[in-house]
Amino acid sequence: MKRVLASLCLLGLFLHALTQCTFPASDFQLDGDYMLGGVFDIHHSDTTYHDRPEAMDCSSRPLVLSSYRKFQLMRFSVEEINNSTSLLPNVSLGYDIFDHCSDTHNFPGIFKLLSVDGMIQPWSKEPKSVSKVIALVGPFSSTQVLTVAPLFMMDLIPMVSYGASFSALGDKEKFPSFLRTVHSNKNMIDVIVQIVQHFNWRWVAFLHSDDIFGEDGRDVFIKRIRDTEICLAYTAVLNAQTNYSLLFKQIEAQRIHIIVVFTPKMTAEDVIRSAIKLNVTNKVWIAGDNWSLNKRLHKEKGINNIGTVLGVSQPVVTIPGFSDFIYSSRKKTRCKNAKQNVFCNQGCNCSSLTPEEILTVDPSFNFPVYSAVYAIAHALHNTLQCGVDQCNGNITVHPYMVLAELKKSNFTLLNQRIHFYGNGDPQFGSYSIVFWNHSGDVEDIGYYRFQPSVHFHIDDANIQWYTKGEVPTSLCSPECDVGFAKKQDGIHKCCFNCHICKKETYINITEDPYKCISCKETEWSEPGSTSCALRLVEYVPFTDSAAMMIMVAAGVLVGLTLAMSALFAINFNTPVVRSAGGPMCFLIFSCLSLCSLSVFFYFGKPTTSSCILRFLPFLLFYTVCLACFVVRSFQIVCVFKMAAKFPMLHSWWMKYHGQWLLITVAFVAQALLLLFGYIFGPPKPYNETLEYPDKIILGCDINLNAFSGPVILLLLLCSLCFIFSYMGKDLPKNYNEAKAITFCLLLLILTWVLFATEYLLYHGKYIQTLNALAVLSSLYSFLLWYFLPKCYIIIFQPHRNTNEYFQGLIQKYTKTMSQ
Repeated sequence: MKRVLASLCLLGLFLHALTQCTFPASDFQLDGDYMLGGVFDIHHSDTTYHDRPEAMDCSSRPLVLSSYRKFQLMRFSVEEINNSTSLLPNVSLGYDIFDHCSDTHNFPGIFKLLSVDGMIQPWSKEPKSVSKVIALVGPFSSTQVLTVAPLFMMDLIPMVSYGASFSALGDKEKFPSFLRTVHSNKNMIDVIVQIVQHFNWRWVAFLHSDDIFGEDGRDVFIKRIRDTEICLAYTAVLNAQTNYSLLFKQIEAQRIHIIVVFTPKMTAEDVIRSAIKLNVTNKVWIAGDNWSLNKRLHKEKGINNIGTVLGVSQPVVTIPGFSDFIYSSRKKTRCKNAKQNVFCNQGCNCSSLTPEEILTVDPSFNFPVYSAVYAIAHALHNTLQCGVDQCNGNITVHPYMVLAELKKSNFTLLNQRIHFYGNGDPQFGSYSIVFWNHSGDVEDIGYYRFQPSVHFHIDDANIQWYTKGEVPTSLCSPECDVGFAKKQDGIHKCCFNCHICKKETYINITEDPYKCISCKETEWSEPGSTSCALRLVEYVPFTDSAAMMIMVAAGVLVGLTLAMSALFAINFNTPVVRSAGGPMCFLIFSCLSLCSLSVFFYFGKPTTSSCILRFLPFLLFYTVCLACFVVRSFQIVCVFKMAAKFPMLHSWWMKYHGQWLLITVAFVAQALLLLFGYIFGPPKPYNETLEYPDKIILGCDINLNAFSGPVILLLLLCSLCFIFSYMGKDLPKNYNEAKAITFCLLLLILTWVLFATEYLLYHGKYIQTLNALAVLSSLYSFLLWYFLPKCYIIIFQPHRNTNEYFQGLIQKYTKTMSQ
């Protein structure tokens, strides 16, 4: 109870002090229709121990020039918005800005922002009036936000921080009205890890500040590198009591060359100055965005001796008009007597500052301040339902209404689309990757962009390494030679011994660099191998030049059959088409096209389906083709010879359509034989390992017993066709159907004899190509030497395609035979 009363008394004293404060016109205040709160750590934090309560006077502390620049940038942003004709027309923004130089002693300013008419109204009562403060810009650090955020969260007053990156601030259950215009520590650590991985550094030290920001960065870093090859060799908390001499001795003892310094600017300055003083050399320092653009530090004497400094920074965005604002504001500054006339940390020791000093200071976080103010202004613009010329003045604006519009922000500012994720993090922006050169300047050497997708880039050539050219290394143990496995030495995976893998084993460092893997029975390896000596797996891919030519030829064959079919259809009733087979020609054309499908399955990696289709279309439909030519050969002989000698046989043949009956029987018989063959011994993928000890030839295994029936049937048809066609060899010279069939069959026999010979002598992968070529040759033999001459007569010698011409040939032949 006493503690409660004491707290209430302290609150009363703060409020009483606030009611007594009178603020002269100053840079810290501006009247307006709607007020923005601002919190900036313009002066250094007071770390002095006090044994009794004392009022905090920030202006007595040293000035933080970069924070003062951010403070002026908020003023400039508000002035620019007030001068705008499109954003908040006829509505003025004001501000009440406080210097926040302590995490625990600056509550009077916060209470002032929350108060109405000098009073803070209990949440249990309906407020009689509404504070003009609709949102707060700031604070900068995560610790400052955590200190004051609960006071703003209860009433859902928007807090838009321009520097707080603590990851947990994205938790909307705890911080429902918090947003920020900088990315969280998670994003910053992602960039740092990307840099470390880019240069293949694995042995890293991580130094962090003794606050929420630093501890969160360390935790995120440890989590981020968990599944990488990076090891956290050393980590330390930095504060006022840090013994830097001992710290650097421990880093040196562990041979660590990469040091990540994840601290605020003041702590980073202590680290780097201590490194210079203690003559720490040959290190790569990776700076966070808080100090990577510290213009004072990278001009320190001896900075080039400590090694190479890389950094991740907020991108430097030029804000138009800001320089003119600084020059004009310095001419009419009222800071000269500010210390005597202002109260509640709204004063500064800035009267002696020149515009050049302000404009040349570290520009980090300037755009986050600028975008924070504009985001609030756009949210207020939408809340007031502003049009082109005016806003709706009848709307009573509450902070939670502005918050709702803030979360829906979507506008363009200096060519960047400003909008937020659901957790209040920015959905815009990027990081610059910088390098401190030997001239004392900071160079941009890369970037890390978030939108529209993550893109990381570093220009290595622009970095001047302390190693005089080569990228430094940072390893606990040197990488093992090829063929050696690691054996962990100690607790870190980056520290190990190396031992060679014995014969019959190999090492796969991408799978498991710590284990030698045994080879399979069909494999072998020499000691120190990175893989077993697998036999070379070979097959003819679709991209093989010969395979592509054969497949193109198969396509051409299909095209020719279609063209010839059309030509024969147009000239269907002509003697040449009838003598070639009439309607049977179209069946042959169809079967030749279907046979060509087999060619495409001889290439690529064999599968069960491809092995089946490699043989099925050719065996089945080529049977029909041969049956057609058997019938055609028989008919030629029958017409000219057998009709006169065996009239009954000829009559029976014509009456029952013997030619179609024979073709059907041949087709059905072959289909049944193939069905039995595929049931009892289907073709399947096969690895040929006997012929070549260092190769595996992928092919298809055929059960010769199961497929002997289809082959015998083909040979039988081929023999009958050859016999009948040979019997008609003495037919008229110009009537050469039988001769053409005989010639085609001779080509067919020659093709397969050559293939069989090659098959006995050669067992490499190109036997598949030769097989496909034999199939294609079998198809082209009939297409080119039987049908193509017919097409030639139809197109170029139409006088030979008449009934009179054919009747004359027959009469002449009959007269010759009778003599």
